[in-house]
Amino acid sequence: MNGLFGRNGTKGPGHRATRSTDPDLQPPPQWAALHRGEHEAALLRLIDWLAGALADLLALAVPVDCVCCGAEDSTLCPSCAGRIRQLTRQPFRAESGAPALMDVAGTVMLPVVAAGVYRDELAQGLLSFKRHGQHQLGRNLGRALAGAVREGVPGQGDGFLLIPVPTSTAAYVNRGFSPVHLLLKEAVRQLPGLGVADVLAKTPVSSPLLPGGHGLGGAKGAAGQKGLGRGARSLRVRGSMRVKPGARAKVAGRSCIIVDDVLTTGATVAEAARALHLAGAQVRGAVVLAATRPPDIKDQDAAAASPPGRHHDLEKNKPGKDE
Repeated sequence: MNGLFGRNGTKGPGHRATRSTDPDLQPPPQWAALHRGEHEAALLRLIDWLAGALADLLALAVPVDCVCCGAEDSTLCPSCAGRIRQLTRQPFRAESGAPALMDVAGTVMLPVVAAGVYRDELAQGLLSFKRHGQHQLGRNLGRALAGAVREGVPGQGDGFLLIPVPTSTAAYVNRGFSPVHLLLKEAVRQLPGLGVADVLAKTPVSSPLLPGGHGLGGAKGAAGQKGLGRGARSLRVRGSMRVKPGARAKVAGRSCIIVDDVLTTGATVAEAARALHLAGAQVRGAVVLAATRPPDIKDQDAAAASPPGRHHDLEKNKPGKDE
């Protein structure tokens, strides 16, 4: 150590070296680092403890479980996500199960492609997405919807417009969002070349009383269509949609595909098609995430007999008069 000091310009070996002459060899003052380190360590420990306590509190207050099977720590567990992919891997033609889209002779008035049947994990996931605001499911469900659109739209879909079915004001206020619009937003990320035109809007309906004496405009009519039969559903939705003022130019003469979440009797899709036809649009068909009725065996046989690859093509059955 003394030789080192001597080489650094000290008085030599005979001189009494003082370590304070070379500040680089001196440790920094204890107060400058020791206090700071203790403070930071204590703060980090406090932050970690608070974060852990908050996570535990949230887990107790809002437990994160799979919406389908109840498995912990995931809104949708890998097993149920795989099940949804399985249920929607083969989109099918679904209008045969929707009476409002077929005439009395069984002729298709509006073709519809569904991603899957409304059951099991697909139904549970969609219900949780719509009723409980589980937006994390949007990616899985939107991917399934994109598959149905891809299967149903002719060619590459260039020039086609996707038209989402509007939600009612009451439903929007209650949920805070429109399920169809969110699902379609997720789906179009995987569908280059397809445009979206949000041109439909709900309009007040003035209709006769339904059986039982409940008016459509009253409180019971506003609750939705659940439990209503084919005729009541058609009566309830007739005239309930219109193309927004100033939006006719966007759809006039354009090939349009209606997009909805669930197909039941087909009354809602038929009403959307009616409103678009009045605006001059060429409605080629509809795509839905789920259909409540699977296709009949004879429909499956007919689809299997069609040329491979495009037997779900909406262009193969152009709609006729659907009012």
